[in-house]
Amino acid sequence: MTTALLSLLLAARLAFAITVDEVLLQIDKNLTYEARDSSITMTVTKGSRVKSYKMRSYGRGQDEMAMEYLEPARDKGTKMLKKVDELWMYLPAIEKVQKLSGHLLRDDLMGSDMSYEDLMESSRWQKAYQGTIVAEEMMEGRKAWKIEMKARDTSVSYPTRIIWVDQASFIPVRQELYALQGMLLKTWLMQDIRKIEGREFPMKMVVEDQVQKGSRTEITFDRVSFQVALPEEVFSTRWLER
Repeated sequence: MTTALLSLLLAARLAFAITVDEVLLQIDKNLTYEARDSSITMTVTKGSRVKSYKMRSYGRGQDEMAMEYLEPARDKGTKMLKKVDELWMYLPAIEKVQKLSGHLLRDDLMGSDMSYEDLMESSRWQKAYQGTIVAEEMMEGRKAWKIEMKARDTSVSYPTRIIWVDQASFIPVRQELYALQGMLLKTWLMQDIRKIEGREFPMKMVVEDQVQKGSRTEITFDRVSFQVALPEEVFSTRWLER
């Protein structure tokens, strides 16, 4: 039996077992929520330099997110608000709200390995990409689907994403993010998966810049709850300057 025929048979078996849309739907069920309130530590390492941030983060559905920086002192009071396709940032040093758009969205998020655009694209995979299950592989001792995702248009930051989705938790435990020319730009890991209030959730994420070596961002959820009542004002531009 030829290698090509084996690949076709494997693809047919995987397609029969589960579809890409079903996998992405289950991911959405785990990583999106009616409401979320969390405390986060973000540690950014650039070579020998290490900087740590403390944040309070709120989320509602796929399209609304608010975040406030609590530490360090010089960044305290910095706030961000995402609503659908719009992102605002409040900078206490200049007491000004700035709407981020265009090339500004590709800037680093507080010097980390994530961009502001990464926040905007995190819940749009089904709309932005055409996916194909290409293999079943072991990832840290657990079965995972390897899915290759190609952008439907040129508006996204990463024309190609390759993700490994844990078959037990439906969490994308590893992502590889590629440029149009095929260069690997970033890797993104989701770790320490726990059952939180009835859903699987990664309590730790690690993003590494594969172009700028020695650049790494670790995000740890110190506390997270999905059964919360969030005030409407948190998701308004008035909250930014409060």
